[in-house]
Amino acid sequence: MSIGTRAIAPTTVPSSGQWLTWLPIIAGLLILYVPSLLDLSRTTWASDEQKHGPIVLSIACWLAWRKWPGMWQASELTSPSAWGWGTLSVGLLLYVVGRSQDIVLFEITSMIWLLAAILLLTRGVEALKAQWFPLFFMLFMIPLPGSIVETLTMPMKAAVSYVAEHVLFWAGYPISRMGVILQIGQYKLLVADACAGLHTLFTLEALGLLYLNVIRRDSLLRNVTLAVLIVPISFTANVIRVMVLTLITYHFGDEAGQGFLHGFAGMVLFLSALLLIIGVDSLIHWGVRRIDGAAVSRPAVTP
Repeated sequence: MSIGTRAIAPTTVPSSGQWLTWLPIIAGLLILYVPSLLDLSRTTWASDEQKHGPIVLSIACWLAWRKWPGMWQASELTSPSAWGWGTLSVGLLLYVVGRSQDIVLFEITSMIWLLAAILLLTRGVEALKAQWFPLFFMLFMIPLPGSIVETLTMPMKAAVSYVAEHVLFWAGYPISRMGVILQIGQYKLLVADACAGLHTLFTLEALGLLYLNVIRRDSLLRNVTLAVLIVPISFTANVIRVMVLTLITYHFGDEAGQGFLHGFAGMVLFLSALLLIIGVDSLIHWGVRRIDGAAVSRPAVTP
């Protein structure tokens, strides 16, 4: 009678007992940031320019949950990092200053620092490496100072207005422009921050980076090229949205342009951006395959 041995598979997800150790951490984070998020939902996130904030936070949580088993497995053999204490100190300082002085930028940024500190102190550097993208993605939900937004938004709105005017004029529409005000027929339209501002660019940039992370292409050239092209893709999607709103107002009146169809134009913005990203990604994939195919088929030169 022989006695066989059976290998024990490595743990890839935390057990119920290990989950219990995270309950105090989760409770502490809820106590700190539920009031902050409620304040944001009543103020900043209630505006048209910042409505993407809750969506970005939800996607970041989903990404973190999606990467959790891989993070747990990668950090099995690592020990907690002392760098976590310095990171924790920075996060707590940002939270105290931001909450007490009503500086939303510091208050929300502290969440990223504290989450990074928790990963370093509990699972080590490998855990932080595994969760770096969800933490980076959370940067897109941080409200920026108004002075920075105004400085960067005005040139963007002017450029979007300029391109939309020339495209519609080329298509035969009676349109003119004065700064960021478009006049088509008897209607005047102001290109607002929500239509072509910095926040919209940030939202579309987040959409493109999310697409890259979910698709996970193997080609470094393909990923870098698409990441760089997300900015002009976002600009093009903004132009399409402004043109759609302009045409809706011209053909159906001002009430249609400012009513339900205005929200529909917002969906057009993200749909067109997603289609452009997929189209450019397919084009890059075709180009990379052509380059790889040419390199493989090229005969070797021997002396």
